[in-house]
Amino acid sequence: MSVERIDTLVVGAGQAGVAMSEHLSSHGIPHLVLEKERVAERWRTGRWDSLVANGPAWHDRFPGMEFSGAGPDAFVTKEQVAEYLSDYAKKFKAPIRTGVAVEKATRNTGRPGFTVETSQGIIEANHIVAATGAFQHPVIPPVVPAEAKLKQLHSFEYKNPDQLPEGAVLVVGAGSSGSQIADELQRAGRKVYLSVGPHDRPPRSYRGRDFCWWLGVLGLWDVAAQAPGTGHVTIAVSGAYGGKTVDFRRLANEGITLLGMTQVYNNGIITIASDLADNIAHGDASYVSMLDAADAYVVQNGINLPEEPEARKNYPDAQCISQPVRELDLQQAGINTILWATGYRQDFSWMQVDAFDENGSPKHQRGVSTESGIYFLGLPWQSRRGSTFIWGVWHDAKHVGDQIANRRKYMAYRGPDERQAV
Repeated sequence: MSVERIDTLVVGAGQAGVAMSEHLSSHGIPHLVLEKERVAERWRTGRWDSLVANGPAWHDRFPGMEFSGAGPDAFVTKEQVAEYLSDYAKKFKAPIRTGVAVEKATRNTGRPGFTVETSQGIIEANHIVAATGAFQHPVIPPVVPAEAKLKQLHSFEYKNPDQLPEGAVLVVGAGSSGSQIADELQRAGRKVYLSVGPHDRPPRSYRGRDFCWWLGVLGLWDVAAQAPGTGHVTIAVSGAYGGKTVDFRRLANEGITLLGMTQVYNNGIITIASDLADNIAHGDASYVSMLDAADAYVVQNGINLPEEPEARKNYPDAQCISQPVRELDLQQAGINTILWATGYRQDFSWMQVDAFDENGSPKHQRGVSTESGIYFLGLPWQSRRGSTFIWGVWHDAKHVGDQIANRRKYMAYRGPDERQAV
């Protein structure tokens, strides 16, 4: 069997893989990008129909190309993002090979590099970049048994309201995905119950500037690590309907029944935690802290941005907040669907190398693994808060590309004896 050889193998052709290929190309490093489906497949088929980017077009892009057919403040559709990434790859002729699944990677014994088994044969590479991103395998907590008489699906599988059986819907998880889907279902005339856990909810915009701009001028995009105890706190932000602040009190006043965290299921009844008021208050506090920081920045720098006192006014507490539900009888509530917006887990089982801790998480410093020759890209908080955004992964890819280029220089060095022997 013939073996293909390449200096650097990039696995995954989403935003991380495309960005990685650009930086490897700029260094003149021979490389190949493998993708088991199509370029940016997760944007094409792993999102619901109406999804738009969570950041405006002027911000949520690579530095070298703007979105075509979209104004700078638009929130582009998922199809536009997918086409953008595909067009960007064509711009520098990225060596992407689609329809190829990577099955296993092992370190070579007694010689440099790695052997990679794929669905189309063997490849040997000196470096491997795992650019498979943060959204690999949907996670549904084992709360409600599969044999329960209702439909259960993950937000990854959700497309639109017509896809679901008639009746009410319980959405579990109130980050960006859960809050947007719950809002869409309610607008479509469904009765919606939304289970809200701990979260941050920044203003979509304030004083005429998008929150992406505020994070930039306040230096918050470059925060290197999450604060202790906030590693699993979700962010409720949305670009839907032109971009509006996610406000759970507003959603409750519009008819969505808010619940605390979903705990256990027993004989058709779900027990709900008593933490709804605390979770709403935590989200409010994060919201107000951003307003306060923005106001202080305006005063400190003498910037002429209009005041926005309306931003600090709250909707009244709906009954579901003042008298929270503690037990939810699914049949009595008419709930025929549970939609789990409960995140994803990463899967690096194909990488049989010494680059992971006891929990299977990558051991790395800004994407450079503890295993020589192995690199990661697209991890949450890989180097900073913005690492999972399109622009953030581009900057992380630059760092990883620089490190691969540096390693190649060291590997190419020949000592005096070796030079004389040539």
